[in-house]
Amino acid sequence: MSAIAEAGAPRRTARSRFTAFDRLEVLGPLFIIPAILYVVVLVGLPFLLALYYSVSAYSIFNPSWTFVGLKNFREVIDSEIFRRTLANTLIFTISAQIIGLLLGKIGAMLLMQEFPGRRLARALIVLPWAVPVSLATLAWVWMFDSLYSVINWTLLAAGLIDPAHRPQWLGQEDLAMIAVATVHAWRLFPFGVVIFLAGFTSVPQDVLDAATIDGAGFWRRNYQIILPIIAPIIMIALIFGTVFTFTDLSVVYLLTKGGPINSTQVLGTLAFQVGILSGDVAHGAAICLFLFPFLLVAVILLLRSLRRREI
Repeated sequence: MSAIAEAGAPRRTARSRFTAFDRLEVLGPLFIIPAILYVVVLVGLPFLLALYYSVSAYSIFNPSWTFVGLKNFREVIDSEIFRRTLANTLIFTISAQIIGLLLGKIGAMLLMQEFPGRRLARALIVLPWAVPVSLATLAWVWMFDSLYSVINWTLLAAGLIDPAHRPQWLGQEDLAMIAVATVHAWRLFPFGVVIFLAGFTSVPQDVLDAATIDGAGFWRRNYQIILPIIAPIIMIALIFGTVFTFTDLSVVYLLTKGGPINSTQVLGTLAFQVGILSGDVAHGAAICLFLFPFLLVAVILLLRSLRRREI
């Protein structure tokens, strides 16, 4: 009997271990702890550090943690460059979102059609995502070059511009903003195509067939049937695209570095130049934190709109 009892003991231990790790109240926290640690260490702590930097007199030349209250925020708001940067950021974000989503919708509609090489076209459409942003931006710098611009060459060949007055895409204030918004919309284009493709495939075909039989044309099917059905998916894409664009500095910095005369300066590039390149960490952190309320309000409005549609 004792031998049987000894042989059965390890089995009970193994069963108890399996039971403990098989319980949802144990496995749930275990799986979610890495995500919580990631958010706390890589998002929460830097955010709190930026908060403290923004109300201190810290710089790399004078690493003082002296509390100065809202002095840095007042000085930033009083700056004309910051006010222009704030307007540039809104123009850059809204225009890039509109262009990117429109191109994404057109691209998805084309890719929904049957044609030879459609699979290859769907693979190539993600190239703007796959190519490193620095390499892609160098190509765009060449296309916008004042002497060797392929865009100017095409416009000259078509007779649309005067050879003596070629556009300086990166040298004129208005054209520079158009250039950086176009390049960022080009980067958002694959994201828009993927989102719209997913939305179009979720529309029931029998609904479209019934609408066609009832006499609904192309535009009516698109704007009265398809768009209302895929609106929640577009809203999610809009939230992600807005956050990515608002916080992006790579395209602007690589193309114009915020110039000419701060005409393409956005909050990300200004914070980088002030906080990192100039070493004024306190004012750089204050500029960065202006992103937070705008993004918070934008995300809340979009989520409330999405929830209202679901109701």
